[in-house]
Amino acid sequence: MAVPEQTVTQRRAPTDWRGEKMRGRLRRRYRSERAFRLLGLGAVSLSALFLAFLLWTMVSNGFTGFLQTEVRLPIRLDPVTLQLSSSQLAGGNADQALASADIEAVTLQAARNIYGENARQILSEGAWIYVRDALKADPTLLGQQIDLWVPVSSELDLIAKDRATPEILVRAGETYRSLDQQGAIRTALNTRFLTAADSTDPTLVGIWGAFKGSLLTMLVTLVLAFPVGVLSALYLEEYAPKNRWTDLIEVSINNLAAVPSIIFGLLGLAVFLNVMHLPRSAPIVGGLTLALMTLPVIVIAGRNAIKSVPPSIRDAALGIGASRVQVVFHHVLPLALPGILTGTIIGMARALGETAPLLMIGMRAFISAAPEGLTAPATALPVQIFLWSDEVSRGFVEKTSAAIIVLLAFLLAMNGVAIYLRNKFERRW
Repeated sequence: MAVPEQTVTQRRAPTDWRGEKMRGRLRRRYRSERAFRLLGLGAVSLSALFLAFLLWTMVSNGFTGFLQTEVRLPIRLDPVTLQLSSSQLAGGNADQALASADIEAVTLQAARNIYGENARQILSEGAWIYVRDALKADPTLLGQQIDLWVPVSSELDLIAKDRATPEILVRAGETYRSLDQQGAIRTALNTRFLTAADSTDPTLVGIWGAFKGSLLTMLVTLVLAFPVGVLSALYLEEYAPKNRWTDLIEVSINNLAAVPSIIFGLLGLAVFLNVMHLPRSAPIVGGLTLALMTLPVIVIAGRNAIKSVPPSIRDAALGIGASRVQVVFHHVLPLALPGILTGTIIGMARALGETAPLLMIGMRAFISAAPEGLTAPATALPVQIFLWSDEVSRGFVEKTSAAIIVLLAFLLAMNGVAIYLRNKFERRW
């Protein structure tokens, strides 16, 4: 008996993979997947391109900041002219004796004897500091004729690094060519940039003062924010009852994490300076302010890390007779530690790059020496970068980019530490 054609059609599979309509659907689906893949690849490539452009710009503008142009300076360190003696330099008051000596005038006169009236155009304003440091390091140089390499002026430094404007070339180009022909000028590593503090002369500035201020500020931030944040996360996840108050606290912490950083600066200005009368522009005030800003980030990261610990571990520990505190500190906290440390270092890295809250509490002062303690006047590396970027002299442009390179390297190092700690303490279950 023949089966009707309508019955055969009804018995076919609901999806006819060989049909033209289904093939068209598959082609459209594959096209959509390819387009989405290409879109994602394009987004990643564009992000990588912008990152490469940023790094290239910073490196190309800032690598010369780690170099210094120097000029040869034959100089006689006459004890009569300097009014110094070997006994003064060998004693405990060498700094006081050097401060009373007119080394700047002797340095300038030595340059005039060799280079004529162009000496002021050739030498940096702080060239005499190198003479003083050489005499302090080796008191036997007193009374001798020596050759020192001292920094040149900012204009000659820019010419040597091919960063001079046409106006600078007109003013100092001939002087640079004359020194170059005499072999009296060279480019060397600028170690002072890594060991000195701020200065009004771009050839004498350094990042150590601001970098040490950042380290002291981060130390205060870490000491305060890490234990308080971890204990708060443990309490909220392991002990706090689930009620209206804990929900309000959770919402408040999430909101605090999104508050603009300048608000924390205003809070630090109002509480730590105006109410508690702590020293202005000090690392302890900066650390307290940044701790308030970092604390919500650590609490949120800590809670998420604690939540990721399987409940079976808690149940197993309780089942063998462990107390609630032993469960938390012997099992839950060690397993959650990688996530907590990662969140903490990310929060610290964010705090390290903040400028607005530190500006509000006065850490933008001119600091010519590295801070000696938590209450000494100090600035931070991001603030120093901001101040240098606002300078008129073109010599500060490369110093700003060089300081940014140092800041980026420090941030990358902190992120590397976070990855290392996460892999070191991570456990599988």
